[in-house]
Amino acid sequence: MQAAARCNIHARRPGRHRHEFCAAVGLCLSGAPTLNPADNPETPNHKRLVPGPDVSADEAAGIDDDESPVVLSEKEKETAQEQTEPSAPVVFEIVRREGERELRRPGHSLWFSGVAAGLAIGFSVFAQALLREALPDTDWTIIIEKFGYCVGFILIINARLQLFTENTITAVVPVILKPNRRTFLRTAQLWAVVLSANVLGAALFAVFASYGAVSDDALYQAMLEISRHAVGFAPVELIARGTMAGFLIAMLVWIMASMESDKTLMIILITYLVALGDFAHVIAGSVEAVLLVISGDVAPWDAFSRFFMPTLLGNVIGGSLIFTMLVYAQIHREIKHGESQ
Repeated sequence: MQAAARCNIHARRPGRHRHEFCAAVGLCLSGAPTLNPADNPETPNHKRLVPGPDVSADEAAGIDDDESPVVLSEKEKETAQEQTEPSAPVVFEIVRREGERELRRPGHSLWFSGVAAGLAIGFSVFAQALLREALPDTDWTIIIEKFGYCVGFILIINARLQLFTENTITAVVPVILKPNRRTFLRTAQLWAVVLSANVLGAALFAVFASYGAVSDDALYQAMLEISRHAVGFAPVELIARGTMAGFLIAMLVWIMASMESDKTLMIILITYLVALGDFAHVIAGSVEAVLLVISGDVAPWDAFSRFFMPTLLGNVIGGSLIFTMLVYAQIHREIKHGESQ
């Protein structure tokens, strides 16, 4: 009905050539929206709000240097613009582009990168055990010990390896903007490949640690003690703790998208908070769960059903359903509709 109405409007407008009318009818019959002057980027009154390579953060926000009450030279204006933090739509666009790149990568590239990330995350458990063994047994020991948890994340992010919890935001943004079957399937494929590769890498690290790589028995026992604590929560509690971890890791990805330096410091800050809060991370926790399965402390099915699945669910809820959707809610009008002046 709306398409027909648009056709009638075009038909009644005087001064249109016949080929223009036919083109309008073709658009209407195909169900495509017709263009009006307010939507036309060439219209002088149209204000383009989508940041990109040709649109600065100030232009996207409608900030005009000529309207500033502060008198600055051209060089000073350039300096002020360079020092201005990128707006939320700009950061969102950076994350979107990163997600699009990941979705276009070959499956085997994602797979091997994911296995490497799973192996690297094992060093978070290993570093915590090293600190536990090196430090005296006091009340404050755990505060220092938890810094070891950051090691695996520093390795993964700086090496640009594929970690599932990072993809709860980067791979989801393209789905939000293009909610079609093709984009959904691409995201589901990326999640499946990266998650399975991460778990395999985490399991390999646990196997290596259990069968000779960690020769110091006291160190290996420290790894088991850390693992028992991490896996010992009830499934419902793990969902809640996984939600917090997923939210924080997605926030880390968002923050780093606008940073040019000091990224390692931010990685330490966020992941240390995850460790200190005993929040559950599905990949780091997979190392701990497999360690306990090998040692006989936990049955394989219990590790899967009572730890892995609740933690996975919590990470997805926190990263995709809460943080990513809240970020999209704050900027969706700016990136989709723009403003007219």
